[in-house]
Amino acid sequence: MKVLDYQLFDIVEMKKEHPCSARTKRFQIVRVGADIKMMCLGCGNIIMLTRYDFNKRLRKVIAHEEKAIVIKK
Repeated sequence: MKVLDYQLFDIVEMKKEHPCSARTKRFQIVRVGADIKMMCLGCGNIIMLTRYDFNKRLRKVIAHEEKAIVIKK
């Protein structure tokens, strides 16, 4: 099993796209703990996954940001 290296505020690409109007696969991690909370970079909705499910659905880490990105709805 490979070790996945991700941190708070990382931009990640998931295997499946978010079913919003933007249809993006890119999310920003906004909380890391037993569960991972991530924000869709298309619509700004928050999705919460268990760490196991997140690791299974993660494709790659794209970039690291210093603070949260603000999405205007």
